[in-house]
Amino acid sequence: METFDYVIVGAGSAGSVLTNRLSEDGSTTVCVLEAGPRDWHPYIHLPAGFIKTFHMKSINWAYQQEPGPYTAGRSIYAPRGKTLGGSSSINGHIYNRGQRQDFDTWAQMGNRGWSYSDVLPYFRRMERRIGEGEDDYRGRDGALTVTTMEWKDPLCEAFMAGAINLGIPRNPDYNGKIQEGVSYCQRTIQNGLRMSAAKAFLHPARKRPNVHVRTHAHATSIVFEGKRAVGVRYMRGGRSGTPVEVRASREVILAGGSYNSPQLLQLSGVGSPELLQAHGIEVRHALASVGEGLQDHYAPRSVARVKNIKTINELRQGWHLWVEALKWATTRRGLLSLSPTMVYCFWHSGETAESSDLQLTFTPASYKEGVQGQLEDEPGMTVASWQQRPESRGYVRIRSSDPFAPPIIQTNYLAAELDRRVVVAGMKLARRLLKSAPLSPYYDYEDYPGSKVQSDDEFLAAATERGTTTFHPGCTCRMGPADSTWAVVDDQLRVHGLQGLRVIDASIMPRMISANLNASTMMIADKASDLIRGKAAPEAVKLASYA
Repeated sequence: METFDYVIVGAGSAGSVLTNRLSEDGSTTVCVLEAGPRDWHPYIHLPAGFIKTFHMKSINWAYQQEPGPYTAGRSIYAPRGKTLGGSSSINGHIYNRGQRQDFDTWAQMGNRGWSYSDVLPYFRRMERRIGEGEDDYRGRDGALTVTTMEWKDPLCEAFMAGAINLGIPRNPDYNGKIQEGVSYCQRTIQNGLRMSAAKAFLHPARKRPNVHVRTHAHATSIVFEGKRAVGVRYMRGGRSGTPVEVRASREVILAGGSYNSPQLLQLSGVGSPELLQAHGIEVRHALASVGEGLQDHYAPRSVARVKNIKTINELRQGWHLWVEALKWATTRRGLLSLSPTMVYCFWHSGETAESSDLQLTFTPASYKEGVQGQLEDEPGMTVASWQQRPESRGYVRIRSSDPFAPPIIQTNYLAAELDRRVVVAGMKLARRLLKSAPLSPYYDYEDYPGSKVQSDDEFLAAATERGTTTFHPGCTCRMGPADSTWAVVDDQLRVHGLQGLRVIDASIMPRMISANLNASTMMIADKASDLIRGKAAPEAVKLASYA
């Protein structure tokens, strides 16, 4: 039985950053357990390979959510990365931090040191921004390369012109001072290749002799001595593999993500006593909030048929695809170097008093039944729209005491009445954008939800029928004060009531942010590495107020 200073469960976005930072001290040993394989598959590194990794169970947990009250009886697919780099190795490459208000709200909920001014130095420290952006907000020397899409598609240009016609300004940097506006996407792609957290942080760290990465290592339980976590048990090689135990002399760190971290806590006897006892698990530490509070972004996708121009639907077929493959092989440009979303738009629903509360994305392509993963054959363009800060909450709970059984995932999309109003407002805005004058030369007709849909109830029914996740689950091990009824970890990310155990991933978010989660998950890990080591934060930048 080996002993390391730190044992990290999960080599995803958070685990990769943590491994890099904690191993900077050569006298510190770090062991990382990853249930999946190494990130060797070519589809991981080819940006357009997203379409393939979306369903590849060898590198994807491929979870299914439970039907919810507003999913029309559907079980929504919930992919999660299961390889080095985790979901940063299979996601849509988007880099989006969120708004200042998101993090200031975290601080207002009792989390010291998590306001925007506190976390901005970590965003800046980890990124190497290539492109527009004020240096007060953007980093230029970090390990994570962030670029802006170079491909200038006429449909994308027309969509942005249409947004401007509707009063939505062009924003050169939505990760800067202000998020709202329309612009090309910023993404973690460099020279036509994916820049995953593993590539940016984990692989450089693996060159150090004090880093030990174990793949095909499925964690089954946390080892405790009294109230202190002292190690992790895992199966090497899967269910029929070899049981192994590793010890942590300093800390065990869960970085498995919003589904797997609460699942492992519950399997280890940390959670709701009623839930644990129902599955025959001894209650090690009663903490009813473990797994509760799940939030995610729910997006209906509005689709219009296109005329007078080729879309990605046709360009990925026949000889067009061979041309694009040759282009990528020789120049690292073209269709195969793109992220699936190309334009971002942040605006107001009119249903809340908050800053921009809608996020919309534009793609000159369309997918079968509105679900990313399988392109249609006929030309189309898509606008996905979602509420940035939903109120609805669900849960993640173990299905049984079997550590290989997928957890029960119930997100309860649109359960809150405000969420239903905002999602309808988003679909109405999507329709106006698709029917804007600059897009009219290419706009044929609305395919979904269709011109017959006019009332709020009809829009809501369409959202219920075909809406889906945007793959941003969070908030299942929320950060908050010990006297709150909902918190799992404190503002140092230590599990309340236990020693030697932290959770460091998107599950600690106390409230959903107005963004895709990958950027903030890496920020959380970067900041947590300083908390663990007792290091001072990078020097803060004095920020101007909002315009």
